[in-house]
Amino acid sequence: MSEIKPTVLYGLDDRPPLGKSVMLALQHVLTMFGSTVAVPLMLGPIMGMNTAQIAVLISSVMLCSGVATLIQSTVGSRLPIIQGVSFSFLAAFFMIIAAIHPEGDDTVAAGAAMPYIAGAVMVGAVLEMIIGFSGAMGLIRRVLSPVVVGPVIMLIGLALYEAGAPIAATHWPIAIQTIVLISVFSFVISDKHPIFRMFPMLLAIAGTVATCAALSAVGIFGPDHPARPNLDAFNQADWIRTTGVIFPWGLPKFDTGFIIAVMAGYLASMIESFGDYHACKQMAGGGDPTPEEISRGIGCEGIGCALTGVFGGFSSTSYSENVGLIGLTNVGSRFVVQIGAVMLILLGLFGKFGALAAAIPTPVVGGLYCAMFGLISAVGIRQFAKADLSSDRNLFIGGFALFMGISVQHYFKNGGVEAAEVALPAAISSVVCAVGQTGMAVAAILGIAMDNLIPGTRAERGLDTETLATGET
Repeated sequence: MSEIKPTVLYGLDDRPPLGKSVMLALQHVLTMFGSTVAVPLMLGPIMGMNTAQIAVLISSVMLCSGVATLIQSTVGSRLPIIQGVSFSFLAAFFMIIAAIHPEGDDTVAAGAAMPYIAGAVMVGAVLEMIIGFSGAMGLIRRVLSPVVVGPVIMLIGLALYEAGAPIAATHWPIAIQTIVLISVFSFVISDKHPIFRMFPMLLAIAGTVATCAALSAVGIFGPDHPARPNLDAFNQADWIRTTGVIFPWGLPKFDTGFIIAVMAGYLASMIESFGDYHACKQMAGGGDPTPEEISRGIGCEGIGCALTGVFGGFSSTSYSENVGLIGLTNVGSRFVVQIGAVMLILLGLFGKFGALAAAIPTPVVGGLYCAMFGLISAVGIRQFAKADLSSDRNLFIGGFALFMGISVQHYFKNGGVEAAEVALPAAISSVVCAVGQTGMAVAAILGIAMDNLIPGTRAERGLDTETLATGET
């Protein structure tokens, strides 16, 4: 990665005045808010959770993000990096939820998939800690090129197609308003004022929810309308969470197949974080991160992920949007991010906050997904483009991995599971089925094998540059 030497107002070790630090920290919290809240808003309903339970899930996610950020910025890489829910795991989480909550089965308790998600994340976190603290990230980097990384990240977005239009279709006008506002704030008027450039998603959600509230107030949206904000959970929630902070969904449960599926998410997450560490330290005026900083960072991300299983959230990773905020503000102080971490912890302990976020109507969330998940796939295309795309070798490997990631997943979801259970021993079939139903895992396994077995130069594979990963979530 070519070295970037920005003019920073506050460097890594600087401490801005407390009042200014608090405001700068609040910017970080607001920047990561939309992406972090989006995941529980998406996964909660398909686990059968009601508004009150989704509120607890949002509070848990905020608490987990705060704890992970504090660990990362204090004893991990010690870089000013905010930790939040990683989209790299969503395909695996969907697979787990589909297995525990079959469609149309109302007999399964709401949130029953969460203990299995916690168990898989915690086991995977141990592996991430081993890779980080042992310094093995360098070895992994040597077998992972953009030819593999690109298709894997593409599949993160493509695997989520069922969470786009079907959710937006609960009320298309509101969903379309959300998409239009995100587009306008992000790309049309972003140069008019910094607030549009920094918070396009948050402003779009606020604007559309305001429309929903106004139409509900005048009676256009009735009590059961999907676009009507539901504040029942907010009225019932406690101001301070005094119970259910530790293992709010019960003790973790462990399933070998689920654990294997989550491992693919860890692979993508570590690659993203590797890129974030470089971008973050350079934007903060500190040059490239040392191997020790990278190792501590990956290891402490594993610790943060393990704790998410304890506090009832999801796996966490570094947030590139907050790295971009450092470049925008020229403030690279870890002290500022540590204050932001404390804010996130406090938000996670306030029950009213999670309940208010859970009141966002379903079609608003659907519009958010339509605008957001395609962008994840586009990031994968940009990763793939770091390899030599004039090479037939690279096109074949990348295209094959991408196609098989989609096709094999479809096969296992439509009869392949039953075929594997008949043909293979139970212990083996559970692992094969878990991998087969996770497109990212299929693409990663096939891509790594072919990219390292089929001859190709380092330059051809895109390994002669340090910009292997950009760190987008």
